[in-house]
Amino acid sequence: MSPSSPPCGSVRSAAVVNEEIRALWQDPRVRLTREGRARLDRLYAEWAAAVRAEIGEAA
Repeated sequence: MSPSSPPCGSVRSAAVVNEEIRALWQDPRVRLTREGRARLDRLYAEWAAAVRAEIGEAA
């Protein structure tokens, strides 16, 4: 597990994950490495799950 991954069962807020996405890909004109792209894909999935969880809590 990478140091930026949350422990199993915990969900970070969408805002926290979004900040990590922004930090990883500061300039969209610059191509990410294969590893960076894989990490970005995992962050997008985590962000989407966090948004769904936050919407569920608000409902």
